[in-house]
Amino acid sequence: MPPTFSTQPLSGWGRYPVESCHLFRPEKRSEVAATLESGQQSSYIPRGLGRSYGDAALNENGGVIWQVLLNRFLSFDTATGVLECESGVSLAEIIQFFLPRGWFLPVTPGTKFVTVGGAIAADIHGKNHHKDGSFSNFVLDFRLLTPSGEMLLCSPSSNPNIFWATVGGMGLTGIVISARLQLRRVDSAYVFVDFYKSPNLEDSLATMEASDERYDYSVAWIDGLATGDDMGRSILMRGNHAAAAELPSRIQHPLATPVSSKWNLFMDFPSGALNRLTVQAFNTVYYTVHHTAPRQLVSLEKFFYPLDAINQWNRMYGKRGFVQYQIALPQASGCQGLRTILDRLARSGRASFLAVLKRFGDAGNGLLSFPLRGYTLALDIPVTPGLAPFLHELDRMTLDHGGRIYLAKDAVLRTEDFAAMYPQLQSFQATQRKLDPKGLFSSSMARRLGICKL
Repeated sequence: MPPTFSTQPLSGWGRYPVESCHLFRPEKRSEVAATLESGQQSSYIPRGLGRSYGDAALNENGGVIWQVLLNRFLSFDTATGVLECESGVSLAEIIQFFLPRGWFLPVTPGTKFVTVGGAIAADIHGKNHHKDGSFSNFVLDFRLLTPSGEMLLCSPSSNPNIFWATVGGMGLTGIVISARLQLRRVDSAYVFVDFYKSPNLEDSLATMEASDERYDYSVAWIDGLATGDDMGRSILMRGNHAAAAELPSRIQHPLATPVSSKWNLFMDFPSGALNRLTVQAFNTVYYTVHHTAPRQLVSLEKFFYPLDAINQWNRMYGKRGFVQYQIALPQASGCQGLRTILDRLARSGRASFLAVLKRFGDAGNGLLSFPLRGYTLALDIPVTPGLAPFLHELDRMTLDHGGRIYLAKDAVLRTEDFAAMYPQLQSFQATQRKLDPKGLFSSSMARRLGICKL
């Protein structure tokens, strides 16, 4: 009996674009192989929890293989912290089971609702990239189901060319079936955070540069609408894991996650609710109420995943959705590049409700991995008329300063700009096409960017 599928509209977390896809829901590893062998669709792309923002996990009128039901823990070494699991396991499930046992994720993005397979495909980064690099630094190996049906064990020493094409390769080399990860030992479910109120972009970058090495984690909220002498004013939040012995006596169970209230957005905000005026008002209040405050005790949950407390928070942007536009800029041109882009955003009349600034350490070995040594800025911009041409303008500014766009967030990047941003594209394509000469793996993003055959 051939695998069954349902045809339905899908989108990324930004709810833009929305495309009709044929969704397969395998519950066993054998069903994944059977889906590929069935010939029911001309192409497939794996999908996890749908937290990439644009069309990376979409395949318009093609197959999408939903991996979240393949979420079994396979083994765990209590002495070393090495976890083997299926690719549909979420970071939330890892935290839920292993944090009470003294283990945490080595790298985590701003949401825990990401699968291990998605984390590998996007080579995710977090607030500790300046010290620890990307997720792939902690992937010991994985088993990849290739388009030909072969199961390959890939690691930095076994099939290394395929390993480095797959991490950051957006699911285009095959399907990660399982992986072995190195978790991080922790003593508590808390971090001590130093808050610093920075008056402008130059001060923010100089402070990060001078002090980030003292912190495991570093991130800044940045006012994307401030201009003049206030441009880039920020709240820096830099933290280190708290030892159990350092916690106040009121915390009886150091590794227990504090219970926090959850909110649900049951309906979409009206389109345009997050506009320049409302965002400017929010930014003013947020910057005003925060003060420089050292050594504040914050739970891992609140420090890493503040928006996870709001279910379906993407509804704040209305039915038209939004894009998260994230760039990386090299250190040498980073300050000027950030000033150029923040100035253009402020003059555009558009507003980013959430704007986040971080420092990156050295680039990894992933052929299409995003980070490069320097800075990264992420902006959430509502979808309104004329958005694509505006983002293309920002793309060119990013390119002019030697930067690139994060594929896991992208929705509108053009083929020629993408090729200029990722100098190892041809090496990736050579590996990908050797693995997949018939073009079985593809996505809407891959076709838009010219990564895969049409």
